[in-house]
Amino acid sequence: MYNMTFEELSGDYSQERMDTVARALEEVLTSALPQGCITVGVYEAAKSLNVDPDNVVLCVLATDEEDVKDVALQIHFTLIQAFCCENDINILRVNNTRRLAEILDGGGKQTGGEPLDLHCVLVTSPHSTSWKDPALSKLSRFCRESRCMDQWVPIINLPER
Repeated sequence: MYNMTFEELSGDYSQERMDTVARALEEVLTSALPQGCITVGVYEAAKSLNVDPDNVVLCVLATDEEDVKDVALQIHFTLIQAFCCENDINILRVNNTRRLAEILDGGGKQTGGEPLDLHCVLVTSPHSTSWKDPALSKLSRFCRESRCMDQWVPIINLPER
């Protein structure tokens, strides 16, 4: 049985805990990228979720301040969140798309120079092996604990480097 501290029960995570979760997210993304286990973009993510939701281990929704006013994006987020909740897929929300771009590509540009749509990033499990990543386990535990406190989509601050 897992005993939660008062801070965990009230939903107040320490800055140290949040930094650990942010580092774990960075580790998961950087290790999944060379394995081809990353899907980037709202529409690409929706297609991937439709085809093989059992293969998705993490959904990252990313926004900056100006994205909060984008009604179409918020509708997409709501639908993706509902789908992920229904299919037991862990969800995190990050508030720094520039830092996410640095982690994923060093700049967030496609081959044609177009910026990547980093609003939704899926991490999938490699088909060849059962992926046992300690950082992914930390994220999964954090998401599970957050859901126990009715925080279905916890927000992570990706610190600048």
